[in-house]
Amino acid sequence: MSEDQTTDVPPNHLSIDPRSPFYDEEVLRRDVGVRFNGVEKNNVHEYNVDEGWVRVEVPTAKDRRGNPMVVKTSGTVEPYFRSPK
Repeated sequence: MSEDQTTDVPPNHLSIDPRSPFYDEEVLRRDVGVRFNGVEKNNVHEYNVDEGWVRVEVPTAKDRRGNPMVVKTSGTVEPYFRSPK
């Protein structure tokens, strides 16, 4: 692995919600993937590597504002970039 690949990692905390302080459009444009407990997840709404949790969307449920419901689950979080810089 080159030095570029080892230092080129997504942030420890990231959200896809523009209202969140952890939202970063520039990072999200690079297509961040998340492995949770060794399984690829495509419905991650937010994650935190240091605290070891993800918030995943529940596809069939909405909150009172019409936004997707999210469930927080603890485990091993491994974010990575699907596309190079």
